[in-house]
Amino acid sequence: MHTTALVLFSGGQDSTVCLAQALCKYERVETIGFDYRQRHSVELQARLVVLDELSTQFPKWAPRLGPDHVIDLAVLGQISDTSLTRDMAFAYENTGLPNTFVPGRNLLFLTLAAALAYRRGLQVLVTGVCETDFSGYPDCRDDTMKAMQLALSLGLDKRLLIDTPLMWIDKAATWQLADDIGGQPLVDLIVEHTHTCYLGDREHRHDWGYGCGNCPACELRSGGWVRYRGENA
Repeated sequence: MHTTALVLFSGGQDSTVCLAQALCKYERVETIGFDYRQRHSVELQARLVVLDELSTQFPKWAPRLGPDHVIDLAVLGQISDTSLTRDMAFAYENTGLPNTFVPGRNLLFLTLAAALAYRRGLQVLVTGVCETDFSGYPDCRDDTMKAMQLALSLGLDKRLLIDTPLMWIDKAATWQLADDIGGQPLVDLIVEHTHTCYLGDREHRHDWGYGCGNCPACELRSGGWVRYRGENA
């Protein structure tokens, strides 16, 4: 039986929902974030606020929430010529993928998370990747996660589980999952404190939270909010 987990936690909507679910599911939960010199580096500050709010607003989870780890991945920003790491407009490449795709990002995140989990004695890696309502990133797909789980377990000679709670649900269902886990307080926490916008916009407040409203991340989040609210009207 799995009792411990390491959540890949960016401070965004998806990873916050995953963290909340993990705190309901596992006895000990730690978090890991990555500074890869992303344009929306405001998420690194947002994640600390979210962690504090989760402990304060949901005291039953506080004893389960262990240390937070932040890994400096400047090298990823150095080798990534994308709109998440460079000052360039959002666009689609010849491959059909948006230029927000950072090649190897999730593969590297999982590898480093697995190394930390090995050292910390944690059994499960929890990540908010999804291939239902996403931008087409190949490193978010279920097949990729299954392959990584096998490779990491073999490479570490230790069975690791990669848990992907959002893999088969869309953004409306992600909002609903937050509601199911923590009710309106968790939904409000996500709206007010998490950060998803690729431009790092914390000036414009919408019903669904802060963001520019136009980048791919904002469009997914706002569209999911509208459907979620419509289904609960």
